[in-house]
Amino acid sequence: MSKVVSYEELQAHTKKDNLYVLIHDKVYDVSKFLDEHPGGDEVILAEAGKDATEAFEDVGHSDEARELLPPMLVGEFSKEDAAKFKTGRSSQANNAASHAVEQGSNLMYFVPLTLLGAYFAWRFY
Repeated sequence: MSKVVSYEELQAHTKKDNLYVLIHDKVYDVSKFLDEHPGGDEVILAEAGKDATEAFEDVGHSDEARELLPPMLVGEFSKEDAAKFKTGRSSQANNAASHAVEQGSNLMYFVPLTLLGAYFAWRFY
């Protein structure tokens, strides 16, 4: 039976010499692979303690790259924590989207008013 890794344990391993990433609900210890990663260690460090599945798939890793994963496997990610993790991530995305819409709305309101004010100032000056 494989080890079950909790969210807290995943978060505890975010340093360069002790680094876990989550890919497809499996936790991998990639700290020894950092120096060998063709894309540099920064891209992996950016995903430390997070669900790196989307980043991993977006790059389009080769079959050879996928074959490197099994020896680095630490265990399965906790199903209870996976539900919380995905819920927390979606609420963060919703908050960010809400903030962006609010910021865009403010911009759409003040820019035309500023331009109109500048036009009248120029016209009557």
